[in-house]
Amino acid sequence: MTTYATAAERYFAAWNADGAEAIAKAVSEAFTEDATYTDPLADVAGHDGIAAAIAGAQGQFPGFAFRLKGSVDGNHHIARFSWDLVSKADGSSPAGGSDVVTLAEDGRISTVSGFLDRVPGA
Repeated sequence: MTTYATAAERYFAAWNADGAEAIAKAVSEAFTEDATYTDPLADVAGHDGIAAAIAGAQGQFPGFAFRLKGSVDGNHHIARFSWDLVSKADGSSPAGGSDVVTLAEDGRISTVSGFLDRVPGA
């Protein structure tokens, strides 16, 4: 598995972690301590900020999981990938997006620039 794919795997593990303790652990494994996450709905920094953004999204979409769409592409210390938000019950997907991440030397994510490609009600 490439460094880029490993980073994406850890990213999705954080977004799909169950409960505050599991989210905090997964965030610390996926993101640097000073990581930033920016998308049209959030602009947060650090483990606590990212964990809060994840918990907020999970609260808004209970019973859904974030899934990698396609493959991860990367060069140097930058990776990009697309995702879908998928219902665990029926497989429907009301939202999807694309993220560009910067990786630190240890392979953890230091920045996320997120884009929403498809949103509910749009």
